[in-house]
Amino acid sequence: MEPLFRLLKRYDYILVFVALMVLSIILMAQAGTYQSSRIISAANRVAGGWYNTTSAVNSYFGLKEENDRLAAENAMLRAQVESSYMSYSDSVFTVNDTVYKQRYAYIEAQVIKNSWKQFKNYIMINKGSSHGLKPDMAVISPQGIVGVVVHTSRNFATIMPILHSDSRNSVKITRMQTNGTLVWNGHDYRYASVVDIPTTYQLYQGDTVVTSGLANDFPEGIPVGYVEKLDTVKGKGFYDITIHLATDFNKLNHVYIINNRFKREQDALMNKTLSEE
Repeated sequence: MEPLFRLLKRYDYILVFVALMVLSIILMAQAGTYQSSRIISAANRVAGGWYNTTSAVNSYFGLKEENDRLAAENAMLRAQVESSYMSYSDSVFTVNDTVYKQRYAYIEAQVIKNSWKQFKNYIMINKGSSHGLKPDMAVISPQGIVGVVVHTSRNFATIMPILHSDSRNSVKITRMQTNGTLVWNGHDYRYASVVDIPTTYQLYQGDTVVTSGLANDFPEGIPVGYVEKLDTVKGKGFYDITIHLATDFNKLNHVYIINNRFKREQDALMNKTLSEE
């Protein structure tokens, strides 16, 4: 008790001041309606400001949970679109039985490590083999193409993004439906190049570039970017095309891993065909 008495004695003037101020406010509130309403109004403003602040803080810390929920929901919705299914029509006499088999399934994941300034960049995500991930699975973002899974552990996976000197992906110009190859020159994460498109095609700045669907990884029509610049080299016969990428790798957070349910069958058939040549 002695320390308490010493503390009270040390701050006795402050305590007396606070007590008198509280007493004054009480007397003012009881003296008339006007003073009472002003005091209550001021108290409400203070309380309202406090609740708004705490609500904003709680909302901010709840964003991660909300983003995770939305990403999982988007993965489910992507798996339901028409392009994720293959149509089969089996005719037996006069009975036509048409069914749809899902070709692509989507797995949501979060980026936990990302590089975009190197010549050979890599991305790490928080999903692995225990979640069904395998090497060579395609990866996209809500904006567009990202890359391909290269290695998996039980709970994690690494991705070779299109921002890698060894990355090659089949793409096409939507307006012309002509195919080319997406490559990266290692300079700027916002831009990449499309090669192998002949100058016999008339291209324009702003033309849309998407995945071609010719490979066994990415579905057709995934956004890749937009033509930023067109160059022609005399005697070369092909464009040098610079595109502005649809995916912002500097802000990459959630991704979707695409499981092509027919990839193993397709690869086995192609390997068998090549081995017999």
